[in-house]
Amino acid sequence: MEARAREVISNNILPEKSILISVMMTSFFTTFIGSSTNLALPLIGKEFAGSALVLSWIVTGYILASAVFLLPMGRIADIAGRRKIFLLGTAGFTLFTFLCAVSWSNTSLILFRILQGITASMIYATGMAIISSTYPARQRGKAMGLAVTATYTGLSFGPVLGGFICQHLGWRGIFYFTAFIGFVSVLFIMMRVRDQGISAREEKFDLVGSILYMFGIAALLYGMSSMYGTPWAKYILIAGVILMTGFILFESKVPFPLINLRLFSHNIVFAFSNLAAMINYSATFAIGFLLSLYLQIIRGYSPQTAGLVLLTQPAVMALFSSFAGSLSDRIEPRLVASSGMGLSALGLFLFTLLGTDTPIWMVTLNLALIGLGFALFSSPNTNAIMGSVSERFYGIAASTVSTMRMIGMAMSMTIVTLLIALFVGDVTLRQMDHVLFLTSFRIAFAVFGILCAGGILASLARGNVRSS
Repeated sequence: MEARAREVISNNILPEKSILISVMMTSFFTTFIGSSTNLALPLIGKEFAGSALVLSWIVTGYILASAVFLLPMGRIADIAGRRKIFLLGTAGFTLFTFLCAVSWSNTSLILFRILQGITASMIYATGMAIISSTYPARQRGKAMGLAVTATYTGLSFGPVLGGFICQHLGWRGIFYFTAFIGFVSVLFIMMRVRDQGISAREEKFDLVGSILYMFGIAALLYGMSSMYGTPWAKYILIAGVILMTGFILFESKVPFPLINLRLFSHNIVFAFSNLAAMINYSATFAIGFLLSLYLQIIRGYSPQTAGLVLLTQPAVMALFSSFAGSLSDRIEPRLVASSGMGLSALGLFLFTLLGTDTPIWMVTLNLALIGLGFALFSSPNTNAIMGSVSERFYGIAASTVSTMRMIGMAMSMTIVTLLIALFVGDVTLRQMDHVLFLTSFRIAFAVFGILCAGGILASLARGNVRSS
């Protein structure tokens, strides 16, 4: 054991437990702030007199920034060192979380949330890659499972603890609390995490491809979300399509691309599993945003009570995710994941029936159904993705999964933002017509249900992992 410890220190590699703890801490607070911010939106709207459309950008800005920067940050980490990017991301996230707490307007809060999203992409791009490069194959699944548990714990604590903080300390309290955890994480990483070496020191960073990708994704998502309120949004959308087409063509010709496109063109399991992941997050992420407004604005519940209701989905996800992952080791992942998407689709369609007097126990039960569906989908789908590539592509696979997740989240909020703009308009929460909001609410869940049903086809089309 002592010889092993000396070897670890001499090679500048952190003992495995410390690495896992650092990744678990960042996994917790990045998801906690996301789920708790949804609950804080009505309070933020009251203080800054923000409309539902403006409030949606507090969520969308963060997700969009994360999606835009995730792939480039992952590539920079491979070239410059994952520990360096991981530490910078954690420190930056902590700083901008604190600045969110002292925001003085909707504009300043959205700006700091965008900067927070950029630094979050540095964490997302390196966390799982650090675990993958540290743990041997026989222990990697367990370590990743604990990191995922921390993620779902953050999602679970967000509605409960976030709701409690909002109700008793105000919405700024959730940002102060998260910034404190971030500060502790920064100190822990500085003292305990050492450089792991650089896996792609001799390779060059694809600057042109990164620029094409970042502007292309940003233009696509912004163009779609602003289609109603911005006259030139359609031109931005077209520009996004052109840029992404150029990105794909350029990546196929450079020696060190931002992303290896052969993984999509020559690996059906990898391609369709990532497509299924993007569709699943597109269909389910905005649930928290919509139900937070529904429970607090339409039904008049306090943030704490709304948080207890919203807790149901992530709690069920945390409870069954480990079981679903183990199940996919015995049964083809596509079958388990597809059945999960089926349950989620059913739950989404049921939400189209919600009204002003729907019993809360029905809302809670439906959230549990969607949570079970998500649990059955998420772990087996990730299992299929990681099992479809060789070990040398683990880092690329992990970054791609995170990118699909962030793009899916951005797409989900884009759909909601567009529908709110179409039906409710740019009005404050007090001026919002409840009937029109419920109409946009039901249509959003109908769209999400159709998306999720289509995702079942993508999930089934991937084929069997074990025979691929």
